[in-house]
Amino acid sequence: MDFPVTDLFHVILLGIIEGITEFLPISSTGHLLIAEKLGLGARSELFNVGIQAGAILAVTVIYWQRIWQLLSQWKQPQNRDYLAKITVAFLITAVLGLIAVKLGFKLEEAVTPVAWALIIVGIWMLVAEAIASRLKDRSAVSWRVAVLVGLAQMVAGIFPGTSRSGSTIFMAMLAGTSNRAAATEFSFLVGIPTMYAATAYELLKAARHPAASPENWTDLGVGFVVSAIVAFIAVKWLLGYIRHHRFTWFALYRIAAGMALLLWLPSGS
Repeated sequence: MDFPVTDLFHVILLGIIEGITEFLPISSTGHLLIAEKLGLGARSELFNVGIQAGAILAVTVIYWQRIWQLLSQWKQPQNRDYLAKITVAFLITAVLGLIAVKLGFKLEEAVTPVAWALIIVGIWMLVAEAIASRLKDRSAVSWRVAVLVGLAQMVAGIFPGTSRSGSTIFMAMLAGTSNRAAATEFSFLVGIPTMYAATAYELLKAARHPAASPENWTDLGVGFVVSAIVAFIAVKWLLGYIRHHRFTWFALYRIAAGMALLLWLPSGS
């Protein structure tokens, strides 16, 4: 198969960008858009969702013991309760997200709205950290947390640049799960079925209309693998980092990146 070296390099770079940014609260969509503007090429929605699935696979592997515990010991009240809350958060995202997309509420992945999303959520993260630091340390996930995390994940899906992980982690922290590690775990576990479902949805669309959305499956495969490997490393690092550090630097980075986008690419060109 003819596979240009330049294109392969671009695909690997996109996989690396996705793997780093999917679970760090800095917006994978925003960084993939920047990569596109820098000349790495526009990719299909299936490609973008497919490499996101690679990152989700990495998190699945990292949390495999926790997932197995929840599923194999589901009869235990605390595990059954936790699984129910993951399910509710996922269903809120899936149902309301589909409705929003059908009604045309999803914003275009353009430079200006993504830049503003980076800035606004960055500021919100700083405020949320300050508020959460004053709350009693709680690891429990309440039903309110589950519902609000589902809503936050849906909002992140229709407002590019918001960051799914950033939105859900900080919503969980403000809603009652003030412990960063516990909020992050719930956010990531809710993201697993959500992103697998999004990938399956895009695959189904591609299968139904193959001529309308031709896909380079080699590109997708390479991007998927690279994203999975890099995301595994990034998430392992993040889980260690948040034990002793706040998300402050991620928030400041978002604000700086958003401002740079507005100044550097004001017209989106």
